[in-house]
Amino acid sequence: MHISFLLHNAYGIGGTIRTTFNLAEALAVRHEVEIVSVFRHRDEPTMGAPAGVTMKHLVDLRTKSPGYDGDHPEHKRPARVFPRSEGRYKQYSRLTDARIAAHLRSLRADVVVGTRPGLNVHIARQTRRGPVRIAQEHLTLDSHGQRMRREIAHRYPLLDAVTTVTEADARSYRERLELPGVRIESVPNSVPAPLVAPADCAGKWIVAAGRLTRIKRYDLLVEAFSKVVAARPDWRLRIYGSGDATGNERNALRALIDERALHNHVFLMGPANPLEPEWVKGSIAAVTSSLESFGMTIVEAMRCGVPVVSTDCPHGPGEIIEDGVDGRLVPVGDVDAIADALLSLIEDDELRRRTGMAALAASARFDPARIAERHEAVFTELVARGERSRVRDAVLRGRAALYDAVYSLRRLAADLLRKGK
Repeated sequence: MHISFLLHNAYGIGGTIRTTFNLAEALAVRHEVEIVSVFRHRDEPTMGAPAGVTMKHLVDLRTKSPGYDGDHPEHKRPARVFPRSEGRYKQYSRLTDARIAAHLRSLRADVVVGTRPGLNVHIARQTRRGPVRIAQEHLTLDSHGQRMRREIAHRYPLLDAVTTVTEADARSYRERLELPGVRIESVPNSVPAPLVAPADCAGKWIVAAGRLTRIKRYDLLVEAFSKVVAARPDWRLRIYGSGDATGNERNALRALIDERALHNHVFLMGPANPLEPEWVKGSIAAVTSSLESFGMTIVEAMRCGVPVVSTDCPHGPGEIIEDGVDGRLVPVGDVDAIADALLSLIEDDELRRRTGMAALAASARFDPARIAERHEAVFTELVARGERSRVRDAVLRGRAALYDAVYSLRRLAADLLRKGK
């Protein structure tokens, strides 16, 4: 098969980029695979190009490139196809509308895979008849606003399949949206085996990693660790990750660390790439998020033989960790429960080692080759099914056209009202 992924920016850093690269590289062992990046702002992918995969881009934002598109007049005009309700809307334009449309209408792949809702809308509306059209969801249905969910409900019926990273989110799509004839499957993200030896879980370090954002609730981790230190002052905590441009979350965490007199126990390490050498320095990993669409850091730690204490938040941790076997699940927002779970592993060296070994064994199910087989099975079945009914396709496209007309009228009316004021 020829499989084409459409990605926002393959030259940046992020979980969607990493998991797309992992999947594409695994599929490239048996298939012809390409990644088409809407944007390109540097010469080489920051996360390293996946082996055996063809890399392309549609809009060149490298200022020193002969093909620089940043001063293209259409680049300054707002997009009409990419949904306004999508989080990345301001980065898209009439230029991306045109470039993505030209790409999808000329695409000769067997399967085209979108990797975020706005790109999935493009695939639904603009892909020529022929390729199997698949939407990957790397967030969750609940994480999208009402307008984006409405857009999904209107556009996704033109797709062949939607894949989510958790079964909980797949249930949301099946139960809350009417997507007749669209196959909905949950396939988790993949994480390759690390290139370092597994942790021996002998060191007195707890490790956490992820962007310094409020949803990660590192404040709860610091509060819980203050209780740990009261019982075991010989243990330390490292938190890896960068924050937003304002630095507000980092500053708030630093203030909390100082307030709790933990400056010799809790360390904000900044970003690290790769993370595997840092995971194996730890003996326990901690995740205290209020929401995880999947939980890549949980799997990464487990693949390094590190047991994870995680909040049982929606949606991923409970589908990754078997509580009491290869890690611990605790209630969301419960500082005492987090501290108790950490101390249970700290105080029992054999339990910590045994849990780490169980985590290492269980995490093998997330190996890219195994995950690629699951995606491949979906792709193969849909390609074999062939082109869907022309009548059904025409009805769905007619419904989408009606939605476009209504939406355009609403937008025109809103613009007229603004001008009237």
